[in-house]
Amino acid sequence: MSDVTDAVASLAGHGNAVPAMVLASVAALIATAGLRTRRSRRHGHAPPPDDTGARPPSAVRPAGPGRTGHEGGDSALWRLRTTVRDAPGSLAVLCAALAERRVDILSLQTHPLAEGTVDEFLLRAPGALSGAGLAEVVATAGGTRTWTERADAHDLVDAPTRVLGLAARTALDAAELPLVLRQLLGRCTIRSLPAAPGTEAGGTVPPEGVLEETVLRLRAPGGGVISVERPHLPFTPAEFARARALVELDARLGPRIPRGRDVLTLSEGSDITVRRADTRDVPAAKAMHERCSARTLGMRYHGPVKDADRYLNHLLGPRFGRTLAVQTASGRIVGLGHLLWDGDETEVALLVEDAWQRRGIGGELLARLVAMAAETGCESVYAVTQASNTGMVAAMRGLGLPLDYQIEEGTLVVTARLDPAARSMARLPHGERAGRE
Repeated sequence: MSDVTDAVASLAGHGNAVPAMVLASVAALIATAGLRTRRSRRHGHAPPPDDTGARPPSAVRPAGPGRTGHEGGDSALWRLRTTVRDAPGSLAVLCAALAERRVDILSLQTHPLAEGTVDEFLLRAPGALSGAGLAEVVATAGGTRTWTERADAHDLVDAPTRVLGLAARTALDAAELPLVLRQLLGRCTIRSLPAAPGTEAGGTVPPEGVLEETVLRLRAPGGGVISVERPHLPFTPAEFARARALVELDARLGPRIPRGRDVLTLSEGSDITVRRADTRDVPAAKAMHERCSARTLGMRYHGPVKDADRYLNHLLGPRFGRTLAVQTASGRIVGLGHLLWDGDETEVALLVEDAWQRRGIGGELLARLVAMAAETGCESVYAVTQASNTGMVAAMRGLGLPLDYQIEEGTLVVTARLDPAARSMARLPHGERAGRE
């Protein structure tokens, strides 16, 4: 456990002063990930040296060079989960059935339940064997409620290493929690719900959270509720415990965002700084809104703006996405860019103060937001605007990505598709980089 303590202390930026209760959350997370992990033959297939545990959605890859070995044919990686009777020999029968079909078991985790045991496998199977074929093999060996999904090389990392990496990401950035939960639990929909009026911060959710088959609910660190839904696959108690440990870690670390900032020089010679922002920037963001014209605010919010404080607390909250702020040399915020998690989709939104428009600030913010979305594995981003907002439309076109246009209820929705090449693109500079702090 000393290795875990040192790693989290270093990554969280607290040195040896990490609170004991924070380390307890990480220890619980690692324990639930590795307590019942069993490994089988690896055949020398080591995980990639730079793996972070992240797996983009819909990442289905062929076996690749050196991954044959099944009678000279191609092979494929699969994740498989099935329920077996909690009786001696039941797992052995299942493993023997897989071996008979030349399926190699790379790793196995067990999730004991009251009515049986859920076994989760990482398998290497002959390329000709489909997911339905795997499920049929498992069914003949006594497995029920079987689920299969194609896997990739990222899944080769053992569970304790993977969740430690996820905990480190959470420790560094509060906005990572929804993304980390999705990577921990697989394909799922995560929503941050405000507390109902007249209720306490966690609403009707008890402190320990609620697990209901395909839905789990946890008290959000900043108030309200985090809801996670996975209709295709029920959550196990072990998965619930891991998610709860991550949320507890996030709550105990408090507000935090990466401290890095870029200083850019615009074409006319002015220096601006681009940095991450959060709810601590609400007063400065509200002051910027007060300097913006009604037309600029109407373009951004599609109508009159009232209760800017309420909007900004939501927009700058790390539970709902990431925010970039542009500030002048004097420290005044003159632009905001938001990357907002919208269930399974991702929205981008921009606001630039009137006096600072048409200087490339909007394009710079948008390019950085899209790069952030690509880093998290998003397949697309969308902007909701008006056809008359030529600046936003031009900024989206300036990305050089495939765009889709739709008119919905009088508004224009522009969607940019992030293909694999776009996900690895560098930031698009709209001004000469003067330095990085």
